[in-house]
Amino acid sequence: MIIGVVNKEFEPIISLSIRCSDGKVFAQDAIVDTGFNGWLSLPPDLIAELKLRWKRRGRAILGDGSECVFNVYEAVVIWDGTLLTIPVDEADSEPLVGMSLMEGYQLTMQVFQGGQVELCKISND
Repeated sequence: MIIGVVNKEFEPIISLSIRCSDGKVFAQDAIVDTGFNGWLSLPPDLIAELKLRWKRRGRAILGDGSECVFNVYEAVVIWDGTLLTIPVDEADSEPLVGMSLMEGYQLTMQVFQGGQVELCKISND
């Protein structure tokens, strides 16, 4: 289970553990974004600090209908105790956790400042 908190802006925040290229683990808070169908987005300065490996260019259609082209990197995250290699979209925004990373989990949150955010793995028995 992954536990987080709703901040004063009513954003659901969880902490991620990201492995740097040298193997050190870096903790980073990220907003759970159910409108983002990718895995994870990080700002360019954090991508540079973590020395993530560039993979390719990506394209997305934004909420306003405009198209965006961005760099995609690769990162290893510790997700619910498991090491996962995932794509990371470069974005000039706060770090975002997208729906692809949360696949197979149930998201619940108490929507008030200080409310709890929970991501629980769903068993597919």
